[in-house]
Amino acid sequence: MFLHLATWLGQWPAGPGLHVVRSHRRARPAWDGRLRPAIAVATGDSTVLSVATDRVEAVRALVRRRPPGEWLAELPATVGTPEFTAHTSVLRWCVDPAPLPEVGEWLPPTLPDLPPWLKLFDREVLLVRDADGAYLAGAGIKRHDAYGHELAVGTVPAARGRGLARRLVAQAARRVLDEGAVPTYLHDPVNHASARVAEAAGFPDRGFTSFGVFPR
Repeated sequence: MFLHLATWLGQWPAGPGLHVVRSHRRARPAWDGRLRPAIAVATGDSTVLSVATDRVEAVRALVRRRPPGEWLAELPATVGTPEFTAHTSVLRWCVDPAPLPEVGEWLPPTLPDLPPWLKLFDREVLLVRDADGAYLAGAGIKRHDAYGHELAVGTVPAARGRGLARRLVAQAARRVLDEGAVPTYLHDPVNHASARVAEAAGFPDRGFTSFGVFPR
């Protein structure tokens, strides 16, 4: 995980306080071809906020002696993307996925009738379909760098409550580990259903959060 955070952010770890650091990754397209112009990870009393080189001074001026709650909404405009949004997530990772039975099949993201979020992936996605081939649940892998791959999962409302999401996450995590990376999982702090999926799949809450600027 250390290698992933150091690569993803441009610096890790850091001492107490908020550290605005520069990374060329913030000016380049991410896994889906879209920018992530600001990414931060916080744990305990230490936060590393990664932005493009030409935005470092402006962001440092924005955050100076102010808590994140006062400036996070201003961060998209400060990094040059006022049309983007800012939000915070719980950051989890896993080194020992829960031994849940596999439920999905790895298939191309170009299949018809998949939800739009799965079509963003450029490699195989993990799908659960019913007997007629209709989509029930799916997971994709966001390959941020060679060391950390983030999992995303979704289930149609009619198929929820069957444990599909947790089984997909555990299955995808095993694939990421086989590829030599650490699987990560992010969710909104108030999304308790997603938190339960993460816990059941083997992703404990280690007290890490992530926030940043993202396309809407």
